[in-house]
Amino acid sequence: MAMVCLTDFEKYAKEHLSKDTWDYYSAGADECYTRDDNLLAYKRIRLRPRVLQDVSESDTRTTVQGTEISFPIGISPTACHGLAWHEGEMASARAAEALNTCYITSTYSNCSVEDIVAAAPDGFRWFQMHIFHSRDLSEKFVQRVEALGYKALVLTVDTPYFGKRRDSLLNQITLPPHLRLKNFGGMLPEQETSVPGKQVTPSRAIDPSITWKDVHWLQSITSLPIIIKGILTKEDAELAVDHGVQGIIVSNHGGRQLDGTLATIDALSEIVDAVKGRIEVYLDGGIRTGSDVLKVLALGAKCVFIGRPVLWGLAYKGEEGVREVLHILKNEFRLAMTLSGCRNVAEINRNLIQFSKL
Repeated sequence: MAMVCLTDFEKYAKEHLSKDTWDYYSAGADECYTRDDNLLAYKRIRLRPRVLQDVSESDTRTTVQGTEISFPIGISPTACHGLAWHEGEMASARAAEALNTCYITSTYSNCSVEDIVAAAPDGFRWFQMHIFHSRDLSEKFVQRVEALGYKALVLTVDTPYFGKRRDSLLNQITLPPHLRLKNFGGMLPEQETSVPGKQVTPSRAIDPSITWKDVHWLQSITSLPIIIKGILTKEDAELAVDHGVQGIIVSNHGGRQLDGTLATIDALSEIVDAVKGRIEVYLDGGIRTGSDVLKVLALGAKCVFIGRPVLWGLAYKGEEGVREVLHILKNEFRLAMTLSGCRNVAEINRNLIQFSKL
């Protein structure tokens, strides 16, 4: 089966994953308005290409937090890759390493952070984390990933509680007996990591009382850069800058938390304007083509991250499937960039963008 675009991987995954797994990965909150609008929002943005610009040579490289990556597309943190492929996150990490891009490891991985580093020892990795009721548990995670050479912490801030994902509630999906949330390794009760209930991830461990003071606490226990994931407003972006974090991921959790929020690309401009270049801004949500990536960069983000397409790639052929997903996006991005008259990412700017009046 020839795979020419990310939609092909989506179709394959839907046909070959179990219904429960597909529903878990694809679920959005409530009526899925925000999940779907994450994709539709890109269609409301038009490109204004320049011509006669000599694009005989092009360069997709960029940097994030001072580290060079080969193209501005990384892998978002998503839970339970083992439901899609037997090697789970180890396969995803190897694919990111092979293409020299950033892989954000989820706290709720089926593979431990130690196994992921062993599988892709030269990879560029950040670690996604929550602040738990047990600060000791959170601190142990920080110490582990620091020792393993992770380069940044990505603090998810939009999940004080999990959104109402109807398909997940109907299916009451559980992990099969051979899968665990191995990062916890005895740090939580067995029933929390083997997941017999409605959630595939142990939501009860997350502390819903956290505030910006807890960001200061996190800074006090680590020297790693801190990236805040889940910001959608200029007000919170300004607070992030004021509290000394190093980056923001504009994210609505793939439309899985609060239904009715802005699509991430619709929220991007006000956040970029508020930050004024003082910290780096990234985005996830709805990326399906290289043109989508170009639009995000034109609006001021440094890099995008993809979630569900990686899971589709895993379902297709494991590491090889994720590599194919990343290759396709990289090649589409290069083509869109050059057809717009840009030879490198530094030449991409808001002059490329026009918002549709429809």
